[in-house]
Amino acid sequence: MSAEIRTPNPFFPHRHLLGIEGLSAAEIERLLDLSNRYADMTRDDATARALLRGRTVMNVFFENSTRTQTSFELAAKRLGADVTNMSVGTSSIKKGETLLDTAMTLNAMRPDVMVVRHPDSGAINLLSQKVDGAVINAGDGRHEHPTQALLDALTIRRRLGKLQGLLVAICGDILHSRVARSNIHLLTKMGARVRVIAPTTLLPSNIDRMGVEVFTDMRKGLKDVDIVMMLRLQLERMQGAYVPSVREYFHFFGLDYEKLSVAKPNALIMHPGPMNRGVEIDSEVADDINRSVIREQVEMGVAVRMACLDALTRGIVGQNR
Repeated sequence: MSAEIRTPNPFFPHRHLLGIEGLSAAEIERLLDLSNRYADMTRDDATARALLRGRTVMNVFFENSTRTQTSFELAAKRLGADVTNMSVGTSSIKKGETLLDTAMTLNAMRPDVMVVRHPDSGAINLLSQKVDGAVINAGDGRHEHPTQALLDALTIRRRLGKLQGLLVAICGDILHSRVARSNIHLLTKMGARVRVIAPTTLLPSNIDRMGVEVFTDMRKGLKDVDIVMMLRLQLERMQGAYVPSVREYFHFFGLDYEKLSVAKPNALIMHPGPMNRGVEIDSEVADDINRSVIREQVEMGVAVRMACLDALTRGIVGQNR
């Protein structure tokens, strides 16, 4: 961490990015606008490679995620930062060190930004209170995954030109999904209508208090929607039987062309990945180049993470900014 004093940052007046819930619609809009510029710059091979020169970004993943970690690493390197990846397999957590001890150890290495994923909800918030640099939540338990929601919103906005007024269906394992929570916060703040569709065993109690419409029937829930956002069935988080069988789950809640037929004719299909083909989504639907934007979501992920790294380091006065 080079120096420096933190000054008021009117572009993004938060020290950390821990969730979408604490952001205003205007702040979300600014992050999306900046992400959009990075997406265009990347396609033109004109990224701001020196913007974070001399800064250190540390990826600390207590839970495996090759795709998210790689996306953050690419984003930081495209901005010129030095990047360090902490391997959970060799971390001191495995040897019995507490999260706070780990936080203090990492803080002593003076990273400018720590990108953290953790299996427990709230762990990253706790860690952020013990470090000097900025912290980005790369997914904590069932709580939030803010950059996933931002990249989903950017993908929709670039395809349809807006978020306000759209009807979005989030389908599948809502109970275990931090992606669903962050997307609900973001989409409702930006003026979209959100439906959640799942078997009752995979719906959190009182989910309707988040301002969503709740359905337990795919055909009813998908009627006339603009966006179909499928979620992975997170079998690794389930203790006990939440669904009778994977085959039956696909029959009632897997997305195929028959269920999709009740959505709007050009409804977009999304999935945060990794996909379980034949479980929550049919392969033909997932690979439909006219309606599936799943690959575009991956591309927008790098642009969004570049924007977040840029926004969070604007409050640090240093020789390169």
